[in-house]
Amino acid sequence: MSILSFILFLIVAACCAYIAERLVPGSVPGGFFTSAIVGIIGAWIGGNLIGHIGPDLAGISLLPAILGSAVFVFVLSLLSRGFNRKAI
Repeated sequence: MSILSFILFLIVAACCAYIAERLVPGSVPGGFFTSAIVGIIGAWIGGNLIGHIGPDLAGISLLPAILGSAVFVFVLSLLSRGFNRKAI
């Protein structure tokens, strides 16, 4: 894998995570690199749960990556809400 293909992979993963953040209630704090990490993990989750269906860009199947990222963003937002509660 060359540097250029890796950068393209990160950009596509970050875009999938951005779309996923818009689909589910909740958000992931951080910038581009956090979204890229969420997108990579989401692509892995979506690829394992759904398989490789739909269009493919830079080695990422877009539909499973977006759906897997949406699941991952939702779980992260639930966890972050649980940790941010203040004890009374």
